[in-house]
Amino acid sequence: MKRRGILHAELSRQIALLGHTDRVVVADMGLPLPRSIPVIDLALVPGVPRFTDVLDALLEEIVVESHTLARESLAGEAGSWVAARVARLGPRDEVSHEELKAMLPGVAFAVRTGEATPYANLVLHCGVPF
Repeated sequence: MKRRGILHAELSRQIALLGHTDRVVVADMGLPLPRSIPVIDLALVPGVPRFTDVLDALLEEIVVESHTLARESLAGEAGSWVAARVARLGPRDEVSHEELKAMLPGVAFAVRTGEATPYANLVLHCGVPF
């Protein structure tokens, strides 16, 4: 049994498969995710787990070199959550919410949270630890 870190077996497996330049999306409960990508669905009930809890757990496991978020999220609570973690997220790329949704078929996998805050979606671009 793992001592620490992400315990969810499938999420841990998907993280282990990541390489440099792969992308991962952390999604709120309403983001339409393509059926063609693996989805780790953690949503239990609205609000559980929170976007920030999942993002923080992922940031402990994944090397992130940059991130992409929708401009629509910048004015809201989700934008504040991302801004508070900018030191661990690298440079930011801003796109429209529609452009962010168009990126989804190219991600390695998605993690669906129970977050019910509008535009709480973020694409993490994987880096390397050296």
